[in-house]
Amino acid sequence: MLALFLQTLTITIPVFSMLFLGVLLRRLGQIDENFIHTASRLTFNVSMPVMLFLAILHADLSTALQPAVLGYFVLATLLGYLFAWGWAILRVPRAERGIYVQGSFRGNNGIIGLALATSLYGDYGLSLGGILGGVVILCYNTLSVIVLEVYNPNSKTSVWNIFKSILRNPLIIGVLLAIPFAYWRVPLPSWLTTSGEYLAQLTLPLALICIGGTLSLASLRASSSLAIGASLMKMIWLPILATVGAFFCGFRNAELAILFLYFASPTAAASYVMARAAGGNHELAAAIIVITTLVAVVSTNIGLFVLQWGGWI
Repeated sequence: MLALFLQTLTITIPVFSMLFLGVLLRRLGQIDENFIHTASRLTFNVSMPVMLFLAILHADLSTALQPAVLGYFVLATLLGYLFAWGWAILRVPRAERGIYVQGSFRGNNGIIGLALATSLYGDYGLSLGGILGGVVILCYNTLSVIVLEVYNPNSKTSVWNIFKSILRNPLIIGVLLAIPFAYWRVPLPSWLTTSGEYLAQLTLPLALICIGGTLSLASLRASSSLAIGASLMKMIWLPILATVGAFFCGFRNAELAILFLYFASPTAAASYVMARAAGGNHELAAAIIVITTLVAVVSTNIGLFVLQWGGWI
């Protein structure tokens, strides 16, 4: 358990270091609001779609493909999403609901979830986690577009407009374009793959610097209650409900542990990028990311300890 705790720290400390760098650069005047706006748009429209395309392209779809695990994850994610949305309707101001719901259900599985799954279960964790990651990407982005579009003050909400927003979303386009390449194992020229990897490597540090540049004590105080509420939903209530549901559905050992890690991952940096692109309260989105990443260091290890103590993984 100590080794896993140290592994979690190894993954989360670089995240916090990039967030702190963003705060420091903003304080020193090296970046400003115009830079953050432009960099966020570049991340959303270019580097993150390329990163998702390559993630799907490199996934081994023929290894550890488990329809039951994938199906349960999609179902549990959808139910958690609807639960968070229903709670937001009752407790959250309308203008903040889209950001609150996205922060409550969208996890950082591509970085933290997959890394911990690989650390625990080696190649099997990498294979199952990678395939699950492809489902996660498509599911999270589609659901995020829907809830952000519904509460976007500049959008005329209708089924057709939401459908068009989903189809036009660069992150979803990146995933959909990658699926046939991954399924039929279509090779790409090495120069194109290398260029894509250069772009993909920009994504996380640039997004985290933008998040850090957005943070301030004033914005954290202003959004503290909503950010804490969404963080508790993301890190405590939904992972418990989803993991208990997986247990009663018969999942055990590596499959149960990997499902837990994916449900218990902190809110993804992509939620900030999408919130800003949708004209939402990106300061609230940034606060949720910071709080959930901090909580994950403790909650992930406690959850795994309970599962190991019970002899279920």
